[in-house]
Amino acid sequence: MGVDRRERVVHALLDAHGRTFADEAGIPLKDAPQPLYRLLVLSHLLSARIRGSIALATARALHEAGLRDPRRMAAATWQDRVDALGRGGYRRYDERTATQLGDGAQLLTERWGGDLRRLRREADGEVRQLRRLLQEFPGIGPAGADIFLREAQQVWPEAAPYLDAKALQGAERLNLPQGPERLAALAGDTGTAALAAALVRAAVDRQVAEDTLRRAG
Repeated sequence: MGVDRRERVVHALLDAHGRTFADEAGIPLKDAPQPLYRLLVLSHLLSARIRGSIALATARALHEAGLRDPRRMAAATWQDRVDALGRGGYRRYDERTATQLGDGAQLLTERWGGDLRRLRREADGEVRQLRRLLQEFPGIGPAGADIFLREAQQVWPEAAPYLDAKALQGAERLNLPQGPERLAALAGDTGTAALAAALVRAAVDRQVAEDTLRRAG
């Protein structure tokens, strides 16, 4: 596939699917404690074996219930968290997740003062260290850390271009290069967070890839 064709594919993908998951969940992402915490919770929810639409709805339900920062999450009762998760449709994992969210909020408060920017400073710009520290939160494994960093690269530029195995799977399905730098170059001025989200959608939904290739001509 020539460079022009690859650029058309990337632009067609971004035009239709270049919306970050944080944006879809109603999180106005910026480098501030509350939106970063909401992204951490969203990453936790999305990393489970459950439909993405349910995870997104549940993130919104937690916000509507007031559980939008670690202090409120930790102060809520376990049943409050279970009920909010249930309203979002997150019923299969609700009891375990309610416990993990409470424990994670307490960890964030006690170790980093409720502010993920302190975790970032502890990592000192090392993406590998960021990924390791994120996995100290209950329920955040490698997949959850990848989701967080894919989205957070929008406001934590040292993580960019962060295109993990799932995003690269989408690139392969679209016959695009596998190198993060080469993919970012094809996207031009579009942020790699939006590119990563679009590629993940192509990875998890074959129809997205097929429609993108057809539109690209």
